[in-house]
Formats: sequence, C-alpha cells, structure tokens
Amino acid sequence: MSTEADLSGNPRRFILFTVFYNARAYYPVLAILFLDLGLTLDQFVLLNLIWATTIFLFEVPSGALADTIGRRKLLIISAGLMVLEMLCLLLAPRHGGAVLFALCISNRILSGLSEAFASGADEALAYDSLPENEHADAWDRTLAAAMRWRSAGFVIAMILGGLLYDPTILNRLLPAGFQLTTEVAHRLPVAIVLGQALICLFITLRMVEPPTEVTHVEGNTCRNAVRLTLQTARWVFTNPHTLVIIVVGLSIDSIARNLATINSSYYRLIELKEWTYGIVGASIGVLGWFVPTISQKLNNRFGTLTNLAFAAVITLICLAAISQAWPIYGLLPAMLLMTTLGFLSFTVSRALHGETDSSMRATVLSVKGLAFNLGYGLFSLGFSQLLGHFPDHPTGAALRHALVWQVPAFALFTMGLFPCAWWLWNRRCAAL
Repeated sequence: MSTEADLSGNPRRFILFTVFYNARAYYPVLAILFLDLGLTLDQFVLLNLIWATTIFLFEVPSGALADTIGRRKLLIISAGLMVLEMLCLLLAPRHGGAVLFALCISNRILSGLSEAFASGADEALAYDSLPENEHADAWDRTLAAAMRWRSAGFVIAMILGGLLYDPTILNRLLPAGFQLTTEVAHRLPVAIVLGQALICLFITLRMVEPPTEVTHVEGNTCRNAVRLTLQTARWVFTNPHTLVIIVVGLSIDSIARNLATINSSYYRLIELKEWTYGIVGASIGVLGWFVPTISQKLNNRFGTLTNLAFAAVITLICLAAISQAWPIYGLLPAMLLMTTLGFLSFTVSRALHGETDSSMRATVLSVKGLAFNLGYGLFSLGFSQLLGHFPDHPTGAALRHALVWQVPAFALFTMGLFPCAWWLWNRRCAAL
C-alpha cells in the first residue's frame, strides 16, 4: 500500500478520534457530578484552574514534541492518559474527604495532560495528510465534517449522560431486581467515557504519521523541541494576524467556556430538572450540526476579524440574558452561547491554518491552545474569587451575582480590545 493511500485514512481517523474524545457522556452533569461526590462549587472551579494550569505548562512543549518526534505518538499518549483520568473518577469515594479531593486533582491533571498532548497534534496530522494541491478547501471540508459528527456524538452522549445520571427514569424500565442506586447511576456516565477512551486509544494506534513532517535529530530531540517552541512562540506573538486571532479568540472563549463548564449548576439555578440536562446537551448538539455550514459561509463572505466581532457581540448579548437567570427561559441564551463556541472554534482554526507553515503547525496550534487555556484558567480563578465574595444564601445566590458582574467586565474588555485589534490587523494588511 502506498504512503499516500495510508495517509488518506488519517482525516477519517481524526474525525472519529475527535468525536469519541470530545463528546463525553458526563458533560451534561459535569459540575454536579463533582458536587454530588462531595466537593463545593468553589473547589470545582479550583479544579478547573488546576486543569487549565496543567495545559498551560505542557501545551506548547507537547506541540513542539509533536513536530519533532511525531504527532501519532503524542495522540497515543493522550488517549492513554484519558483512560487513566476516567479511572480516577470511577475510584473516587463519595464524601471521601482528602482521598476524594486527591483523586479529583489527579483526574484534572491527567485530563490537562491528555488535552495538551492531543491539542494541535490531531489537527496537524490530519491537515498534513490532505492532498497538497487542495489543503485549504480539503481542510474546510474535513473540519466541517468533524464538527458535524462531533455534534451528532454530543446528541447521543448528552442524552445518555443525562438519563443515566438520574436513575428515576431508568429504574422504571428495569425489572424490580435490577434497580440502580443513585451511587451506581452517578458513575455510569464516567464508565461510558472510559469506553470512549479505549476506542480513542485503538484509533490512534491505527493512525499513520506523515513521514515528511517528523524532524529527527539524534540526541537533541528535547533541545530541538525547546528551540522550536521559542521560535514559534516568538513568531506567533510578533505576527499581527496570529496575535489578533489568538488574543481576540481567547477573550471570547474563556468566558463562554467557563459557563459551559458550570452549565449544570446554572441549569439548577434556572430550575431545570436534572433528567433534562442530557436532552439540553443533545439539543445543543443538534444545533451544532448546522454551525459548520453557517461558519463556512460567513468566513467565505467576511474577513476573520469581522467574524470574531460577530462572535463577541453574540457572546455579550447571551451573557446579558443569562445574567437574568430566567426560570426555564434562561436556557435559550445559554444554548446560543454554547453554539457560538463552535463558530469561534471554526473561525480561529481556519485562520490559523491559513497563516501557518506545515513545519511548525502543531506548535502554533499548541501556542493557541496554551493561550486559550491560560485565559480560561485566569478567568476561572477570577470567577472562583467572585463566587467566594458573595454569600450563597439562598442557594444559588452567589452564582446569580457572579453572572451579573461578568457582563460589564466582558463589555469593557472587548470595547478596549477591538480597536487595538483593528489597528494591528489593518497595519499588517497595509504592510503587505
């Protein structure tokens, strides 16, 4: 079999990997999963800071390693770490005190390492496996297909996760002798994701490394990775276009992703029943099926910065509506905000691939991942401090106040950011 024939299977494997890796069945109940184990909301937000910090420390080094020792190896390690992180959650004792918190911290660290190793390496391997004479168009099609199938995966995962977490409905379908306890039901979404992790490991083992993209320097792999990291980071932050794409993108991503992380706590605040969380997640997945088509049309018609401005305006409107915490109806702006994350991801990925040379593609994507997760981590830290500043009586009061305060903060930040971004972008265009 020819090398080209071998590489032609990588885009399909990338799509399968991103579906099973990202569409996790515990997502609709992520926050309450940790809370029901015995953690507080402050501790849960702190765990996400640990997760983001881990990615911050390993994101770029892992991308540089992917560009030097190979993307496939990094993806295999990432899938193995996903298996270990799920085992930590399965073994975590409910209300287990220090043991519980230690296993939850281990879960977040392993998850962060897994994300860092996968980030950039998966897209870089798939992109460089495409025909050289049609990289841009073929990548648009591949990315759109990945987003659509990921949305379909989310529909299935969200429904399963939400229904399995609440044993009430499931027990109605089971015989009397096979009734599930709440303790067992709360572990079922995690068990499903463990199965997904094993599938991811199998997929990555079947991937084929594009041989021309691996740089081998005997005895100097680590030194090469460090050198490539520094060179790439310098290029990213001195190139006006990549600088604008990353800074504007992370400003939107950090606040939207924080809400995505605590969405089940928000759902409780707006009085949704727990069994509906999976259906809500599935509905977002259905909406996500249409995002790639819309994203392609908008990115073909308007420039990158204009599309980022669209995402910022939609985010601000959604945050203002979410801050009202309307019972039931507060779900609509939350769903729109989650969908906007998909549009943002498409726009940023498309723009960065267009700006980046193949030899440092994984490293550039890792720089982007590092910046995004640093922004998310810092925002999570600030949000955690904000939660702790307000009394949580009655239950949910602290979250309600924090949601209100983040609206003017985001508005002021973006009002100062976009004029600078426009100036940098047009300055680069004028120089060209």
